[in-house]
Amino acid sequence: MYEQGASPRELQADNDALRARMAYLMEQAERNHTIMCRHQAFDLEIVGAGSFPELIGTIFRSLPVISDLDIVTLCLVDPEQDIHTVMDKLGVDFSAFPQLVFVNHYSVLGFVPSRSPLLTAPSKPLLGPYVPTVHQAMFPQPPAGLQSVALVPLIRNKRIIGSLNLGSLDPTRFTPALGTDFIEHMASIIAICLENVISNEMLKYIGLTDSLTGVYNRRYIDRRLLEEIGRARRQAYRISCLYIDLDHFKAVNDTFGHPGGDEVLREVATRIKAELRLSDALGRFGGEEFVVLLIDADLDSATMVAQRIRASIADAPFHLSTGDQLPISVSIGVATLDDFERDHAIEGVAQQLVAKADSALYQAKENGRNQVVTSD
Repeated sequence: MYEQGASPRELQADNDALRARMAYLMEQAERNHTIMCRHQAFDLEIVGAGSFPELIGTIFRSLPVISDLDIVTLCLVDPEQDIHTVMDKLGVDFSAFPQLVFVNHYSVLGFVPSRSPLLTAPSKPLLGPYVPTVHQAMFPQPPAGLQSVALVPLIRNKRIIGSLNLGSLDPTRFTPALGTDFIEHMASIIAICLENVISNEMLKYIGLTDSLTGVYNRRYIDRRLLEEIGRARRQAYRISCLYIDLDHFKAVNDTFGHPGGDEVLREVATRIKAELRLSDALGRFGGEEFVVLLIDADLDSATMVAQRIRASIADAPFHLSTGDQLPISVSIGVATLDDFERDHAIEGVAQQLVAKADSALYQAKENGRNQVVTSD
């Protein structure tokens, strides 16, 4: 109610103040509604991400825009480097995500005492000024003038799996007095999405990996070969295939049992991998057979690699856990892709390449084993 005796000018001033206040509140409401809609769209986008790089890319691309942030980084706790290793084997290009950080211990993130990663109560976000000596692990490439940060724990089943790190050039953006309900809600959704997509990628990797030797399986090599042939046709480079078979492996199993045979297979895989580049692919085709794809390698280069592999296995005896030592040798067939006719089906070309390497391997066996034979 207005005081009696207020002048018209005072009443007008009060009305103007009320209207200005209402306009401000309406503007804030519309702004908050817009922000909420953006974040709802963001939530839907990350929930729908079908792969690890798609999820990570969405976070780094969209979150700084919708939340008006100067930097967003993500730390993942990966003590045994399992996540990094699997994603690398699945072809994730980490150079595209410099804001992604792997830490080997949850205590680096500073949310809980270092005695246990399990939380007896929810850990709260840490908000405050940016301190380079404290926050270097979370912001390895900070923008110039970074002033305030929010470190938000990513929690699943009362365990910290990482942290979402937000940074601003505005010193008042993140302060200890700021409410954190909204960013905690956002972090909980991101944590769920990360856990799901990492689990799915792990299952994908397991489905493409030989459990005994840790190298790829036939399913992966078959799929990878199709991809590489298509790429080789576009970029005009050579692909070579090595078909490798252990000599007299049945005698190893008969003498030392399957545990001894398994040790030999694992060591053979290790010695083969040591002679390959990161771009090459090694797969176990079953039993004692391995196949190698050499990317951008002609027949002469592939033959040299095959000879190195043969020598690395034959020149040093294998030491079993029983204390036994035994000589092992392999026979290798080599073939190079020479069909670049685009009207030839890639599937048929792939089968022909492997078949030619297999035929050369058969010839190596017939010639006395422990040798390399190239396909005509």
